[in-house]
Amino acid sequence: MNKKEKKSYAVFGLGEFGRSVALELMNAGADVMVLDVDEDRVSDMADDVTLAMQINATEERSYEELGLSNMDGVVIAMTGCLDACIMAILEAKDAGVPFILAKSQNKTQALIFEKIGADKIVSPEHDGGVRVARNIIAGNFLDFIELSNTLRMVEITIRPEWVGKTLKELSLRQKEKINVVALRKDGELTTDIDPDIPLCEDDTMLITVDKMYLTKLQQ
Repeated sequence: MNKKEKKSYAVFGLGEFGRSVALELMNAGADVMVLDVDEDRVSDMADDVTLAMQINATEERSYEELGLSNMDGVVIAMTGCLDACIMAILEAKDAGVPFILAKSQNKTQALIFEKIGADKIVSPEHDGGVRVARNIIAGNFLDFIELSNTLRMVEITIRPEWVGKTLKELSLRQKEKINVVALRKDGELTTDIDPDIPLCEDDTMLITVDKMYLTKLQQ
């Protein structure tokens, strides 16, 4: 089965919050498309992300060529225009985007965004852009610890294609750039791992990985 090499995200709005989310997602190895009505903001981000586009988010035709249906998540970080936020959420929902995060300015906006389909609402007063981006990346992992600026320790489930294979056969360090620290079998975590024992569907692995490979692990 073919899988995308990277997660793909779209970030609407390039204020301080939107920029920090986009940059942190890029740092984690994702493909990131950023969109804003301000040409200068778009130009400033063009070299730092996968794609930067100027659009008017209140116009339905602006969404026709964005390819939102290919995105793993959309972040709505626009300020000052409720109509644009609502339109972006509705378009992302209609495109079948599996995860939509929206930044709200107040409780009323939060209620509106939730009603129309946003999966998660954040407040800029309590949730910084970097923190939000890291939560997006960490969302599919059972546990997530930042060991350093670049190194992460995460607990992951066993992929279907790994079931029945041994760690020796999988060569995860070479192929996936991850180091297996411990293996959890029947609820018991052990660091004394036999590389010749086949993995089971219910096993989980505690691994260390560079943050740039995190999004690949979520495929």
